[in-house]
Amino acid sequence: MPRFNFTDFKFFEKTPTSPNALQCRVSDLIFNSWNARCKVDTVNAETGEYRIILQGTLDWDNYYPEDYTK
Repeated sequence: MPRFNFTDFKFFEKTPTSPNALQCRVSDLIFNSWNARCKVDTVNAETGEYRIILQGTLDWDNYYPEDYTK
């Protein structure tokens, strides 16, 4: 399973992003966290637009400082 690290957060700021790529990165983030929760902030039934807040804590056991110096 790929490790998620702090430099991967930059991915979420890139637009547009394919749903498949986003699913992979969010899955990596969740699987490399020791806790995670999700809150549905808003849903617009007319336009289909939504906002979801994902909050959690990365698993520090998977943290390797040398990964972030590249």
